Amino acid sequence: MEWKELQSQCMACTRCGLCQTRHHVVFGVGNPDADVMFIGEGPGEQEDLRGEPFVGPAGMLLDDMLSIIDLDRKTNCYIANIVKCRPPHNRDPEEAEQEACIGYLRSQVALVNPKIIVCLGRIAAKRLIDRDFRITRQHGQWIQKDGIWMMAIYHPSALLRDVGKRPETFDDLISLREKIRQLGARV
Repeated sequence: MEWKELQSQCMACTRCGLCQTRHHVVFGVGNPDADVMFIGEGPGEQEDLRGEPFVGPAGMLLDDMLSIIDLDRKTNCYIANIVKCRPPHNRDPEEAEQEACIGYLRSQVALVNPKIIVCLGRIAAKRLIDRDFRITRQHGQWIQKDGIWMMAIYHPSALLRDVGKRPETFDDLISLREKIRQLGARV
């Protein structure tokens, strides 16, 4: 499947009830040839209004975090979410909603073909790394799945609520930068 076809299918999706309350489908943003891909759980209010992932306060923090390790959402990484429509009141996406969208994400991953996937928060980590993933204990730990190196870090919105987690996240970002260098990933 090509990017335009995938995006077109996703934009017209009615597979779950989230389509009834969305303003925009939030497909993804960034370089489709990136070696590093970030995956969050789902769009929030600002993302739903603008149609782009991570554009609210958490998105501004994510941009700052990326700049620390010479990444930029427009040039050398790709950002997507498990679900493409905002769950009401920013609740966690339900299992059925994740199931309805996971095919789109799998296609995005196949098209990007990243060397590294960074899960932003526990929902993405539970879906992509391990159903029993514990973000407080396992953030920053590397695993390899299907030839892709994966790790999870705290979601930027969690870092806005609890600044005490920022030093650990900084260490995780440094580990990410080292993995990028180790793999010779394009940045």
